[in-house]
Amino acid sequence: MIPRTRIRNIGISAHIDSGKTTLSERILFYTGRIHAIEEVRGGGKGATMDFMPEEKLHGITITSAATTCQWHDTQINLIDTPGHVDFTIEVERALRVLDGAVMVLCAVAGVQSQSITVDRQMKRYRVPRLAFINKMDRTGADPFRVVQGIRDRLQLNAMLLQYPIGSEDQFQGAIDLVEMTADYFEGENGENHIKKSIPEALKDEAQQAREKLLDALSLFSEPMTEMLLAGEEIPKTLIWETIRQATLSLEFTPVLLGSAFKNKGVQNLLDAVVLYLPSPIDREVVKTTNSVSVYPNPDASLVALAFKLTVESFGQLTYTRIYSGTLKPGDTVYNSRTEQRVQIGRLVRMHANKREEVKVAVAGDIVALLGVDCASGDTFCSEEPLLSLEKMFVPEPVITLAITPKKQEDSDGSANAKGERLSKALNRFQREDPTFRLSIDPESGATLISGMGELHLEIYLERIQREYNAEVYVGNPAVAYRETIRQQATFDYRFKKQSGGPGQYAHITGWIEPTDQPFVFENRVVGGAIPKEYIPACEKGFREAMQSGQLEGYPVTGVKVVLDGGSYHPIDSSELAFRSASHQAIEGAIAKAKPYVLEPIMLVEVETPNEFMGRVQGDLSSRRGLLLGSETMQGYTVIRAEVALARMFGYSTELRSLTSGMATFSMEFACYRQS
Repeated sequence: MIPRTRIRNIGISAHIDSGKTTLSERILFYTGRIHAIEEVRGGGKGATMDFMPEEKLHGITITSAATTCQWHDTQINLIDTPGHVDFTIEVERALRVLDGAVMVLCAVAGVQSQSITVDRQMKRYRVPRLAFINKMDRTGADPFRVVQGIRDRLQLNAMLLQYPIGSEDQFQGAIDLVEMTADYFEGENGENHIKKSIPEALKDEAQQAREKLLDALSLFSEPMTEMLLAGEEIPKTLIWETIRQATLSLEFTPVLLGSAFKNKGVQNLLDAVVLYLPSPIDREVVKTTNSVSVYPNPDASLVALAFKLTVESFGQLTYTRIYSGTLKPGDTVYNSRTEQRVQIGRLVRMHANKREEVKVAVAGDIVALLGVDCASGDTFCSEEPLLSLEKMFVPEPVITLAITPKKQEDSDGSANAKGERLSKALNRFQREDPTFRLSIDPESGATLISGMGELHLEIYLERIQREYNAEVYVGNPAVAYRETIRQQATFDYRFKKQSGGPGQYAHITGWIEPTDQPFVFENRVVGGAIPKEYIPACEKGFREAMQSGQLEGYPVTGVKVVLDGGSYHPIDSSELAFRSASHQAIEGAIAKAKPYVLEPIMLVEVETPNEFMGRVQGDLSSRRGLLLGSETMQGYTVIRAEVALARMFGYSTELRSLTSGMATFSMEFACYRQS
């Protein structure tokens, strides 16, 4: 068994098209996991980690893929995550279980919209990270501007550990500011990592950069401060250890640079992953929902989190992070959510879509379980008391499509076959993806699918046809509006029914008020006015009432419900009575609280050649867009704006028309605002 100190569980995250998958491919090649390099859009077999047909077709990563490789004496468990905001749940659940991360940034574009989202996710789970400035070979590459963008826009204490040797088409390698050597990458695929002396023309600049780095690091090390003041040479081991400790405490972000496509700088990044990112025992202690500390001890009781599911022909594949204890095939564990025993069958380690049998998994490992029935976010533990790890954040869908199966006969002669296969596909997708929602329109009876964006749902429609041979009619996209309230309103509702036998009685009082949270329930009942066993039924009734608003029937959000009193009948009161009373009381209160409709607002970032800037800004303004600002770089401008989602349908086609196909854009959910 590999010592836990020699394991790194890391993810690679970035804005779309920053080169994450290309970087992953080079990492696999240099670690000996694969023996030939394939490109994302280079024909051939395609990149190892993009194994889905849709990923090869669209040239983007859609689902996170896991693999394991070895760099010298360290095992690296790697997850390559999507960059497109529509698949942000893949990044969310990967970062939930990883110990460290590599944030990839384009040397030209720098910090982009999805970079900000990824940064927010890393901060949410307190994940230490490295930054890797990729595409140093591109025209307009400027790593110093990118580092300043990291400091200004992400509020990170970022500093380069390297100094570039050339840039754009003259990019040759990098100067290591710790060892003060020049790193070059020779050979057909850059596999020969060669250290040479620093070029004479760059010695002064490199020395100045090193002094700035040491000055910044001295804030985290008293011995380093004393040595600097005494004018002594600082040993590289002290510099490495200082960078590591500052990175683990989230006070410092090391920045490296290179070009994955040109095979330069990847070996330096692997060295940095080993030197600076945490092992499982270096991470902050994991807490359960009831604040029990879980330590990465292989000999302790089992605690593991199922963080991702895929349903395949042989059954369910459950990606699982082991936080404590040891797991073997044949073990019996408890699912803390269902409180049921679960028999563990096969354990496998994933390499993209390939599986390798594993005989034992211990604290710090990421493995997949075959044939285990569970839900994403479930906790497995070995014995009483049942422990539950905190679940991951799941964003709400913002777009909805209505779909109906085509009625023509199938090739197998069954008229209902398509409907059955469609139902099977939708249930599978909903199980796999927490951001994919399924519902029925109560008026038309049509099936509604909801997701994070047009591309998100487009991919699922493609999979329905490819994997299940089911074709559907697709309705126009609909925006996921919400309703909320402006002011406080009280309720005093008495539910009373009598029909010959035992009746139904419940009486509740309280108030509702606006809040920043989606829904908050507060119980202020004292003196037994409502028995404790009926309080959960009240909360359930309140939540049910939030599913449909009073104005347009949209879900209600941003409401705090305070229950402060009421009365009950010793015979006629029941959970059903209090649940019904709560539902009807809130409906009346919402009507009095001046409800209004909210619409989703998207943060849009357009990258366009300078000559089209005026057209793009004018078009965004015509869509009721709020222009937030722009940044001009070499030959092109990045425009940021907030635009209502309802005005963004079909925008990609319009943008291509406005800019002769030369502009690109990305967007992500920003907030809900009054429509």
